[in-house]
Formats: sequence, structure tokens, C-alpha cells
Amino acid sequence: MRKPLVTFALILTSWLAPATSFAALGHGLSRLPTPITAPDFTLEDMDGKSYTLSSLRGKVVMINFWATWCPPCREEIPSMETVYLALRDKGFIVLAINQWETPDHVFSYMGQLDVYPTFPILFDGDSKVSDSYGVKGLPTTMLIDKRGRVVYRAVGGRNFNHPEVRALIQQLLDEKDK
Repeated sequence: MRKPLVTFALILTSWLAPATSFAALGHGLSRLPTPITAPDFTLEDMDGKSYTLSSLRGKVVMINFWATWCPPCREEIPSMETVYLALRDKGFIVLAINQWETPDHVFSYMGQLDVYPTFPILFDGDSKVSDSYGVKGLPTTMLIDKRGRVVYRAVGGRNFNHPEVRALIQQLLDEKDK
């Protein structure tokens, strides 16, 4: 009887340990030990409007690299939209950068979503921008402070409307411009 109980305790402990460390990272966002200057880029959205990262200095920017074939990418879009709508008037912007796909394909895909995003969907067809950010898997998300520095990074799907993530974003919004 004692052996199954010990086995159960070990399994339970191994299951709970990652949850504890996951929460300690800000619900999956890792703070970079030393912030790095975000590589500048100019990309177009589905309507051909250009967005240049450096023109957004003074705002907190979430860059999310994604693709339509990526299930976690699809799952995190509603939470990105929720946090974007809640904080955009405070100086927060989301730039969702699609990898390798055409605007027509993405437009068709967006029509299938339960929540249609109002934040800009940009296109990095040749992956030059994702390469400059060291993206190795999708989705990958970066939080950039008002000074244009990458301060947080996450790889894999996230709930960006989680209170811990919202608190991190709010902290960046509350920082004084320097």
C-alpha cells in the first residue's frame, strides 16, 4: 500500500513543479537578463499600409510571430485582442507578424476565427524580420518597452490576458519615457 502512495506523490510533485516555475516566469514570459535594442523593420499589413517599428517609440509593443497552420497561434489570438483593446488607449500596440504566407490566404483564414483581430497583421514573407529576432518556433512573442528594447520573450502559445501578463504590460506602460 505504501509503494503506490509514494509513486502517486512523486507523480503529483513532478506535475506541480513545472506549474510553479511557469507562474514564476510571468505566465510564460521570460525577462531578458539584459534588454536588447529591438531590430528595426518596416512591414506591410493586409491593406498595404506600412508599419515601421522605430516610429512606435514611446509605446509598448507586443510583436507576435505566427502562421495560420500553427494551432497555438490560433488559440492565443483572442487573448491578444482582449489585452490590445483594453490597453491600446494607454500606448500599447500589438503587431502580429505572419510568416511565409500571402495576404489573401491570411485574409481567408481570419474569416474563420471566432474573434477577428483589430490589431495590425503584418507580413514577413521572406522571414528576414523573424530571423533578425532569432525566431526558431511559432508562436514567438516579444514585449518591447517604450525605449525600443526587447525586455520579455515567450515561445509557444500564451494567454496574454492573464493577470500576470497584463501586470507586466502595465508595468512597462507605467515606466517613464527616457
